[in-house]
Amino acid sequence: MVRAPAWAPPLLAVQFLTRLPVPVLARLTPEQAADGLARAMAWLPPVGTLIGSATAAAFVVAGQWWPPLLAALLALALEALLTGAFHEDAVADFCDAFGGTARGEAALRIMRDSRIGSYGALGLGLAVAMRVAAIVALPSALAVAAIVAAATLARLCAILLAAILPPAQADGAAARMGSGMPPRRVALALLLAAPGLVPLAILRPTALLAALVAIAVLLAWLARFLRARIGGSTGDCLGFAAYMAQLLVLLAAAA
Repeated sequence: MVRAPAWAPPLLAVQFLTRLPVPVLARLTPEQAADGLARAMAWLPPVGTLIGSATAAAFVVAGQWWPPLLAALLALALEALLTGAFHEDAVADFCDAFGGTARGEAALRIMRDSRIGSYGALGLGLAVAMRVAAIVALPSALAVAAIVAAATLARLCAILLAAILPPAQADGAAARMGSGMPPRRVALALLLAAPGLVPLAILRPTALLAALVAIAVLLAWLARFLRARIGGSTGDCLGFAAYMAQLLVLLAAAA
């Protein structure tokens, strides 16, 4: 088996979650890229920490000129540009697929459809609105800590769901993330997520604990629900889990 060099997995994680150019990755062979992408999954939480830091910084800077509501919207707009609205697209697709009674291949076909329906529009709109409202409700320092922790735990939640559930499609994003994911990779992801949680743990430890409990409940429910509806997970399911985990952290901090 051809292994990617040690520097490749973190950079592949950056490429996977953002639109930032990483030209050095062109040096990898296809075999190295495939190996590096599988190993890159453990690096998603620290990349999430960086994305959350950028969002939080934009919120603080914009808040010097505009009211908190507008600052939060500008920060999320910057984040959407940075990530390509990666998880927002997943939320819309998930809500369209499961807002009704679709199961199996019918639900998978809806998730693959690039068009957005009424369930997707409403679900995404409410999710973004709740996220903005939670950020605006927080004092500035706590908002920064919560945004960073939320972005970190969001990516960790996706990894945990990928480790729990088999992929519903052999050629989908969930297969690339979860197929053969060893416990040591999950353990590394947990370790790499820790720095992004420290500020919230210091400022509001009870909120972080409540968020962790809520995320555990979310994962248990999603695992049971997805097994029953499509027999596994997809990239959209993992993205939905990430966005919901992000929202749970912010709601816990704002409570």
